[in-house]
Amino acid sequence: MSDLKRELIVLLPRLRRFARSLTRSVPEADDLVQEACLRAISRADQWDPAQPLDRWMFRVTRNLWISEMRKRTVRLGQGHVPADETPELVTNETGEAIVAATELHRHIDALPEELSTVLLTVSVEGYSYAEAAELLRIPIGTVMSRVHRARKTLAKRMADSAGAST
Repeated sequence: MSDLKRELIVLLPRLRRFARSLTRSVPEADDLVQEACLRAISRADQWDPAQPLDRWMFRVTRNLWISEMRKRTVRLGQGHVPADETPELVTNETGEAIVAATELHRHIDALPEELSTVLLTVSVEGYSYAEAAELLRIPIGTVMSRVHRARKTLAKRMADSAGAST
């Protein structure tokens, strides 16, 4: 159990980024990570130490989020918190870098969830297409297609917003 806890602590920043890509809200992401960690510790016997912990934890986190979204639909009909109502990127940079990063983040948040989750899993977390397919439980071709569509959509939106601001 102590190995699990140690590895879990190291994994927390990545798990939080992944949860943020799902929830699009920092407070909800923190709650989701906490719930995922509690679930993992309480069900430590289900983790195979021969397998990477990150894949198992990302699956646990994703499944918990799906369950939460189903509960909200039934209970309250709530959806995501709008991106402009949550703290955006926290960075020490100034000026153009902050504007560009905020703009990119806004465009990523505007993508449909199935595109943003796959894009962030591959591009930010560094998973291969095969690993992302296994993690998200979708075919590898779907991962490749969604990453391509997400990048193409982002490029077009960034170009359109750059053209509009000049």
